Amino acid sequence: FRGVTGVQTCALPICFPVTIGVDQLFTKAGFNWYELSNWAKNESHSKHNLSYWLGENWWGIGPGAHSHLNGERFWNVKHPNSYKEKIELNQLPIADSEILNKNQIESERLMLSIRLTSGIETKSLNEKQLNNLAGYVDSGHLNHSDWQRGRATLTLDGRLIADRIVREILL
Repeated sequence: FRGVTGVQTCALPICFPVTIGVDQLFTKAGFNWYELSNWAKNESHSKHNLSYWLGENWWGIGPGAHSHLNGERFWNVKHPNSYKEKIELNQLPIADSEILNKNQIESERLMLSIRLTSGIETKSLNEKQLNNLAGYVDSGHLNHSDWQRGRATLTLDGRLIADRIVREILL
């Protein structure tokens, strides 16, 4: 591990075995992987986080919290005192917002869906995206049997290079 501005990062030769080891420990303890960096017992997945990953609407409450409603994303002021002042003045504490266009919404869907055990329906992909992913099926980074059933899902090895796989299908 090496420190970057106080944050521990993982050098790739070390990171892969650590990630595999963590997955094995969680699995042995009865936790099941359901999102790239999340495990849960007995299907007790975080409904709040699943809302992000599935592109649903959500409200964020508190300083710096983000919200998403029908294609508009907005976020609150970050500093707790500023947040408190806005609330006390009966003002919305929104710092800024953006309207997502169709390409942004689709890119986020791809980027976030691939992280889930359910993956992406292959029928939602275009021919170029399917061709770009086919090699990852052959290499074992995408689950072959799920691919045959119309889903692109990451294997454990695929989870290690998920960002690379996502770059192959972004618009």
